[in-house]
Amino acid sequence: MSQNEIKNPWTTLSGEEKYENPWIKVTEYQVLNPSGGKGIYGKVHFKNKAIGIVPVDAEGNTWLVGQYRYTLNAFHWEIPEGGSPSHEEAAFSARRELQEETGLTAKKWTELTQIHTSNSVTDEVGYIFLAEDLSQGESAREASEADMKVWKLPLSEAVAMVLRGEITDAISMTGLLLVARLKGR
Repeated sequence: MSQNEIKNPWTTLSGEEKYENPWIKVTEYQVLNPSGGKGIYGKVHFKNKAIGIVPVDAEGNTWLVGQYRYTLNAFHWEIPEGGSPSHEEAAFSARRELQEETGLTAKKWTELTQIHTSNSVTDEVGYIFLAEDLSQGESAREASEADMKVWKLPLSEAVAMVLRGEITDAISMTGLLLVARLKGR
């Protein structure tokens, strides 16, 4: 049975916007759940697409960026990531984010997959790219990225970090594991 053949078992009775800023909108819905019971459902709508890039050079190295994540109150290593305005092509945004955060440009781009980062409460869609045939230049970070660290390491070590639970960001984990499988590393 295909996903398109399954009918939505939820009934929306009403919706009320609870909060909005330039990046997200939170709406609370009064619903009837699949068993017919009344309930509430909160949805976080992301106004941008999420973008993740796994850069890989000819020697099998990749780049991680590290920064303090306010929401988690901790420093985290991730693949280069950013937001893509809804009107902008995800691949264009990926090129910009890679250069901004690492200074890298790539001649070869492959869209690996799309990911729903937390589909129980958000509608956020992430796009993950593989960037190859790399050239190093200068980064152009945004003010919120002033504390960002950049680390070049073997792809196999970044994958080991995922497997050890040291990289926990969903887009980073998915991208690194997909590239490792694709590259046989």
